[in-house]
Amino acid sequence: MLYIGEEVGLWKNDDPEVDIALDPLEGTTITSRGDSNALAVIAAADKGNFLNAPDTYMEKIAVGPEAKGVISLKLSPSENLKQLARVKKCEVSDLTVIILDRPRHEDLIQEVRRCGARIKLIRDGDVSAAIATCRESRGVDVLMGIGGAPEGVLAAAALKCMGGDMQGRLKFRNDTERERAKKMGITDFDKIYTVEELAKGNVTFAATGVTHGDFLKGVVFFGGGATTQSVVMRSETGTVRYIESHHDFKRKPKYSWEE
Repeated sequence: MLYIGEEVGLWKNDDPEVDIALDPLEGTTITSRGDSNALAVIAAADKGNFLNAPDTYMEKIAVGPEAKGVISLKLSPSENLKQLARVKKCEVSDLTVIILDRPRHEDLIQEVRRCGARIKLIRDGDVSAAIATCRESRGVDVLMGIGGAPEGVLAAAALKCMGGDMQGRLKFRNDTERERAKKMGITDFDKIYTVEELAKGNVTFAATGVTHGDFLKGVVFFGGGATTQSVVMRSETGTVRYIESHHDFKRKPKYSWEE
């Protein structure tokens, strides 16, 4: 894991400077339980184009391309669901909302249920949950709720590549987190960030499945090796590439840190 603001790379004079956001294991609890949708994730953009998100929470709402421009954190969950149903030409009861299963979401879950929408609760992994809104075959219409702010930047990078939409608003737990955000240049604590403000310009997103999930297959081990499935996306072209890899541990290069 990198700390916020850490400098990596060779730093030669002619090297391009880029921002990176990563989560080496998005879904630690998922992996420990052997559950689905754990990922290793990284995104890159030109320097200064990712929100320098502090290590705090973020309120999020995310949708696929069909509902781009419709959602708003200024609206209540009920109003957002009505807007989604309108553009998708369906009833609210036909929509599925994916939400992290946390005590802090009790009121949100109750409101969504009163609206009649379906709910899919997940233990962890709101990056893969946000991506699911862009894939009709996954049967998820919208992500709602509060999760990690750095994960929000990663989700925004992926959604931008896939044509989806997202908004985020930082949710600080204490004054220490607010002071840390100030030092990082954040002064408006109530600002609602659009997907373009979370991940500006040309963005590249890549992920590898750790456990089997809706988005990617997980790592499969066999005698002497393993197989993995990865995805690489570009916002400039909208290209999404899937990569199936076979790893031969017998011929794997030996690095100095392994000695």
